[in-house]
Parts: sequence; structure tokens; C-alpha cells
Amino acid sequence: MSAGLYIAFFSVGVGGVLFCMIRALRGPTASDRVVGVDGMITITTALMVLLGLFLKRRIYVDVALVYAVLAFVGVIAVARYLEKGL
Repeated sequence: MSAGLYIAFFSVGVGGVLFCMIRALRGPTASDRVVGVDGMITITTALMVLLGLFLKRRIYVDVALVYAVLAFVGVIAVARYLEKGL
């Protein structure tokens, strides 16, 4: 893929992260904030994979996988806390 296409993908990803950040900061409930943060995590993971493809470095894909698993565990812990407490 060309560098211009990667720049376009990164621009869309950064825009998505900004929209999720707005939801996380302005969300009226804690659940809305968790959804915003989870969206940021998902988009950031995709951006790390794209960065790995662009730079031809496989380590970024490995880091993205570990980041996604840890983020999933964190979101599940927060969801359990919000629903009934730990």
C-alpha cells in the first residue's frame, strides 16, 4: 500500500479516537465513559497493527495483541464493578 493510504487510515483512526475521547469525558453515566474508553482501546489497537504493517515490524502486532487482551480484562473488571461490585 502507498504511504498516502496509510496516512488516510491514521487520520481516520485519530479522528475516531477523538470522538471516543469526547464520549469518555462527557458521558453522563459511567457506562458511557467505559464504552468511550473501550472504543479508544479498540481503535488504538487497530492503529498499532497498521503501524506494524507500515513499518514492516511484527513486534507492533504482538504488542497490539497483548494490549487488546489486557484492555479486555480491564473493561470486564470495570463492568463487573459497575454492575454489582467486586
